[in-house]
Amino acid sequence: MYQKWFYYIILIALIFSGCKSKIRKSEPVAQSATVVIVTPVRKIIVGNEIVVSGNIEGLRTAKIGFMVAGKIDYVAVNEGQWVNKDKVLASIDPTSYSIAKEMADVQVAQAEDEYNRLKYMHDQGSISESDFSKITFALQQAKAQQKLHAKNLADTKLYPPFGGVLIKKLCEVGEITGVGIPQFVISYIHKVNAAAFVPESELHQVRIGQNARVSIPAINLTVTGKIVEVGAVADPASRAFAVKVEIDNPQLLIRPGMVAEVVIPSTETTENLVVPSVAILNDIDNQRFVFVADTMQHKAFKRVISTGKLQNENMEILTGLSENELIVTGGQNKLVDGTAITIQKQ
Repeated sequence: MYQKWFYYIILIALIFSGCKSKIRKSEPVAQSATVVIVTPVRKIIVGNEIVVSGNIEGLRTAKIGFMVAGKIDYVAVNEGQWVNKDKVLASIDPTSYSIAKEMADVQVAQAEDEYNRLKYMHDQGSISESDFSKITFALQQAKAQQKLHAKNLADTKLYPPFGGVLIKKLCEVGEITGVGIPQFVISYIHKVNAAAFVPESELHQVRIGQNARVSIPAINLTVTGKIVEVGAVADPASRAFAVKVEIDNPQLLIRPGMVAEVVIPSTETTENLVVPSVAILNDIDNQRFVFVADTMQHKAFKRVISTGKLQNENMEILTGLSENELIVTGGQNKLVDGTAITIQKQ
């Protein structure tokens, strides 16, 4: 009998213990607030900038070739090397032109000899004016032929029109070339131009003599130059105008063909809504967002935004925020939408 009552007592104790445990589990647990730092959204006045991409060009670039035809027998330099104005860049085999010059010299000597004999007779009145005129013209013609062949002989040597870097070499020793065919491209690069296209809507902000900043990523260099040329006619396809910025290149590090970013400051200013760039996060859909602090509910809520240009440490906000709203700039990585927060006083 006592044993039976003992089992009843244990069973009741177990039931009571389980109910107590369930009651404890159902009790609400207080949520701890996350300490954050907040910053108000603000407006700043900034100067506008025109940012366009372009290419580096030599200050002067020339395609050059021989003025006479023949077989190339000498080339002085290779691409990328410096060439001086007074040094021979290349030459053509001069044999034929040298022979032609010698024949012209003989013809001049013959004409001069005959002229001298007839001139004496002319002075004595022994020949007519008509006969003397013929030998005079013959001598002049022989001397003109002599000059022409002398020029052709000289043109077998090719000199650059100015000192510069050999950009392109389009021939090799042994090739036959014709008159006026471009064989070399030379560019003067102690000064270079950054050539870019400015949209027609922003052309009114550009003028000759204006300073511009040019960045060349290939050599990690940023320099300041001046606008020296603004196109008068828009490109039919892009409706943009050509602009050239002249920059110094004393060490010859900047080479034609390099990509350049041209930044042209504008005299116009605008008011931009900005937030510290550290406040901006990206979600799994690659959307940019910030956490906005609600001081009434003491919570932080996710807000999707669209951004503009980075301005120093601030990011321009195009949509999603209003001036003076409080955004989380410290502790935002610990938050999810609706997290309870405590704002740290600064």
